Amino acid sequence: MSAPAQLQIACPHCHALNRVSAARLGDGPVCGRCRRALFAGTPFELGAAHFDAHATRSDLPLVVDFWAPWCGPCRTMAPAYAQAAAVLEPQVLLAKVDTEAEPALGARFGIRSIPTLAVFLRGRELARQAGAMPMQAIVAWVRQQLPR
Repeated sequence: MSAPAQLQIACPHCHALNRVSAARLGDGPVCGRCRRALFAGTPFELGAAHFDAHATRSDLPLVVDFWAPWCGPCRTMAPAYAQAAAVLEPQVLLAKVDTEAEPALGARFGIRSIPTLAVFLRGRELARQAGAMPMQAIVAWVRQQLPR
């Protein structure tokens, strides 16, 4: 299956859908609405109001870190997850869902332990992994889950 020439990508800032040429992903595309970078090299916070724009309507895989502020392993993994975003973008977007602030999302996806990483593509959950991981393990795990 070949990649589409035009991809829809949800802006991590204003959540508007943008059309971006697949060949130009690495050229620093900006959002047509808010004019901010679509790829910042860091995970972005995601809530229930805009979750589907990124997990369902965007053509890029989305990795979500379900976490909570009180969770020690979550706080320990946060820098590694941020480093993984810098490595994996622009082929993948990384987001964080605070399950304390967004309990409905945690319930919707049956999150039983945190941190939990989940990979979504066009509305489908491709994979899930519970437990803290170092940056290299996050990158390797995400790459294994992506469609070939």
